[in-house]
Amino acid sequence: MQKRAVNPTRREFAKAGLALAGTSAVCVSGAAVAARLPATIGPFASSRIVRPELLRRALAALQRHGSEIQHRDRIAIADFAQASSKPRFYLIDMASGMATTMLVAHGSGSDPAHTGFVQRFSNTAGSNASSEGAFLASDYYVGKHGQSQRLIGLDSTNNNALPRALVVHAAWYADPDMVRTHGQLGRSQGCFAVSEGDLQQVFARLGQGRMIYSAKV
Repeated sequence: MQKRAVNPTRREFAKAGLALAGTSAVCVSGAAVAARLPATIGPFASSRIVRPELLRRALAALQRHGSEIQHRDRIAIADFAQASSKPRFYLIDMASGMATTMLVAHGSGSDPAHTGFVQRFSNTAGSNASSEGAFLASDYYVGKHGQSQRLIGLDSTNNNALPRALVVHAAWYADPDMVRTHGQLGRSQGCFAVSEGDLQQVFARLGQGRMIYSAKV
C-alpha cells in the first residue's frame, strides 16, 4: 500500500463539468459527512497517480449519482486499464487529496487468457467478468469469502451487480506474493478482490454509502 497526494485542481473539476461548492465538516466516525464536492482541494498530482481522464469520469459519476451516494468525502477508483500486478485500486480522500493504493483482482471472464489485463467487461450473470461503472458500497456480511461488502450497481453497465453477488472481499490470489511469484494476480468471479491484509483498511476507508468507480479508459 502507498499513500500519495491526488488532489484534483479546480481546472480538472471544471473539465469534468462539475459545479464546485463548499462542504460540511466531515466526521469519519459516521455522523456528518460532505453532501457536495469540496470547493478547494490542495496541490494536485493526479496526472501522476490517477490518470486525468479516469478521474474526470469518476467525478462525473459522483455528480450524476449524487442522490444515491450518501457520503462523498471519500471515493474508490479501480483503474482496469492497468495490469493486475500494479496497485490500481485507489482510495481517495476528497478533502486532503491523499490516496491509498493497493492491488485488486479482476474477473476471470474479463481476462479469459489470464494475461493480467482486463479485455472486456460484462453485466451478465454467469460471465464471471468485472463490470464497469459506479457502484454504491452497501452492507457487510460474512459469506463464502469471509467478510464481504455488497455492492449496488448504479449504471446500466453494472446494474446486475447485486444479483450477480459482485462484492468486495479478500482473497489469497490478490496478495502481493502472487505478483512476486507469478507476475500477476489471480482472478475473481467479477468481484473486487483485495489482499487479506488490505481488506479491513478498505472497509474502514470506504465504509457504507460511498462510491467505487470501475473503468478502463
